[in-house]
Amino acid sequence: MIPRIKICGFTRPEDAAAAARLGIDAVGLVFYAQSKRCVTPGQAAQIVRVLPPFVSVVALFVNETAERIEEVLAQVPVDLIQFHGDEPAEFCRRFGRPYIKAVRVRQAADIPAALDSYPDARAVLFDAHIEGEYGGTGHCFDWQMLPPDLNGHWILSGGLTPENAAEAVRISGAAALDVSSGVESVPGIKCPQKMAAFAAAARQAQYSAVEM
Repeated sequence: MIPRIKICGFTRPEDAAAAARLGIDAVGLVFYAQSKRCVTPGQAAQIVRVLPPFVSVVALFVNETAERIEEVLAQVPVDLIQFHGDEPAEFCRRFGRPYIKAVRVRQAADIPAALDSYPDARAVLFDAHIEGEYGGTGHCFDWQMLPPDLNGHWILSGGLTPENAAEAVRISGAAALDVSSGVESVPGIKCPQKMAAFAAAARQAQYSAVEM
C-alpha cells in the first residue's frame, strides 16, 4: 500500500496548489491562535478554492469551543476535523463530521489506549509529546513503540522530514503520514522541493517494502 500523506499548516493558496500537484492526499488548515500557522476562515476559504477534486481538507482545532468550531465549519468547506488538544470523544463526535484525534505519545501504553478511547474516530494520529505544545514541534517519538499488530486506523506524525520519511514507514508500517514543519522553509510557508522529496521518499519506502 502506498502511504497516504497529509501536509498540515498551509497559510498560502499557492503552497496548497503545489501540494495538490504532487498528489498529496490531504491539506491541513490550523485554527489555533497560538500556532504560527494559524489561518482565519477567510484565508482558509481562499486556500480551499485552489484545490482540485478529491483532495481532502482537514480543519485542526486545539481545545476550541463548540461555538467557534461551528463558526469555522459554516465558512470553510471541510471534509474532516482534527482535534489536536485534550478533547474527549463525546466532544469530537458532536459536530457530525468524520474526525481525527491526535494523541501525544509518552509511552507505549498510550497507543492502544487512544484507539480504545476514540473508537469512532476516522483515525487516531500519534504525535510526539512535548510539554505545553500541541503539534508542529519538529520532534519524533520512538516509532518502535508502535506494535506491529496495531488494530484500527492510525496516522504517524511528529518530526517527519524528507530525510526520515522512508525510515519512518519501514519501522512503523504506517499507512498514513502527517507532516508540517518538516516541509517548510519558514513556519507556515511550505517548500515545494521539500514537499516533493517527502512524498517521493515515503512512497518509495512502501514500494521497497512490497518488493522485498
